[in-house]
Amino acid sequence: MSSSESVGENYDAIASEYADNLFNELEAKPLDRHLLNRFAEEVRGRGSVADIGCGPGQVARYLSDQGVRIIGIDLSEEMVRVATRLNPKIEFRADNMLSLDLADESFAGIVAFYSIIHLEPADISAAFREFRRLLSNDGVLFIAFHIGDHVHHVDEMWGKPVSLDFHFLRPADVSRALKATGFRVTEETEREPYEGAEHPSRRCYLFARPMGEK
Repeated sequence: MSSSESVGENYDAIASEYADNLFNELEAKPLDRHLLNRFAEEVRGRGSVADIGCGPGQVARYLSDQGVRIIGIDLSEEMVRVATRLNPKIEFRADNMLSLDLADESFAGIVAFYSIIHLEPADISAAFREFRRLLSNDGVLFIAFHIGDHVHHVDEMWGKPVSLDFHFLRPADVSRALKATGFRVTEETEREPYEGAEHPSRRCYLFARPMGEK
């Protein structure tokens, strides 16, 4: 079984629990809402936007409520079913961010909240190359991830057995990978965790834009 298949199957197993516990998480995260509002201001009315690694669709729903035309994409087919049930007005589809079945320059924006954290380091650049292929030349990429240089393994989530590796990443490394795949980072924000609302780790948010033509 490939790493992607394993991740997808693990999230298939906990899709309902994930939604029950995290669908309303943005209510307790004011900086996340602020940055998503800024992203929405940039992409609203400019075309379709992809939420890659969308989970149950909480970010897609938030952006849709801000007037963004969005599609949610997730590796887990069960997560896509849950997201569709919770957000019937938004389109969701199952696909692999390393090789998406979509045309070049399909999107004016891509948001990827904690969706690169299950990738092996060698695959992060492959994901960024795919993001670059999908973005218009004047598009905007907005990503979020845990800050660190270690792997956090979990065997249980919400009472269900899983086997998932969460890769904590150094912002400088992510910025270098973005630059190597045709992006320039335009903004970087870090914050401490919101106590009681999430895993106790520092968070990084990066806005990036394509560097000229492909």
